[in-house]
Amino acid sequence: MLPSSLWAASLQVYPVSIEVPAPGAAATLTIHNAGTSPLNAQIRVFRWTQINGEEKLEPTNDVVASPPVTRLVPNADYTVRIVRVTKQPIAKEESYRLFVDELPNPKAQRNRVVTFVLRYSIPVFFYSGNAEEAKLIWSIEQSGGRIHVAVTNAGDRHVRISALKIHEGNDAVMSFGNGLTGYVLGRSTMRWAVPGKTHRLSTSNPVVISAQSDHGPINASLPAQSIR
Repeated sequence: MLPSSLWAASLQVYPVSIEVPAPGAAATLTIHNAGTSPLNAQIRVFRWTQINGEEKLEPTNDVVASPPVTRLVPNADYTVRIVRVTKQPIAKEESYRLFVDELPNPKAQRNRVVTFVLRYSIPVFFYSGNAEEAKLIWSIEQSGGRIHVAVTNAGDRHVRISALKIHEGNDAVMSFGNGLTGYVLGRSTMRWAVPGKTHRLSTSNPVVISAQSDHGPINASLPAQSIR
């Protein structure tokens, strides 16, 4: 049976990133229902790590969201508290992901209405005053017909990477797009494959990596012999 109508998603969340310096242990998030009907939202927190170049999320009780579930009336703001409840001292920087999910409307489902629901993923960081700023070390690997860019963060603080590009001689450019590429957490390594079809990089020409970060522009030159 074809849907009789569409149920529009209307959940809005801000801010889009949360950072809490020690000795602080709490922050707030505002969620807003911009629609004309009530909606239900679920808020969950996961510990966020990066292992072997890949993201990993695990349930945690060290940081909690209150309330974890709420009902939002139309055109209203609601405040969610994000609290670090563990008594362990912060080890440089701790990283979490906060998921805010708009829950499907049971009435719409019963009426065979197609329901579009939203999920927001908000990065949350708790950090100490002696945490070292990010220090990025770049490398390029060629394997399986793909080109991968790897970056190791030798510092304690995270860094946000966007507009990542690889520049080879004669202005040849491989781009990850102008938007967000990803985060590199402290003392971690991330690895991204260049999207789309690419040619094999020459091992005789140096390569320049450019990007934008939350600390300013990034420009790193890699000698040809370092490309694998």
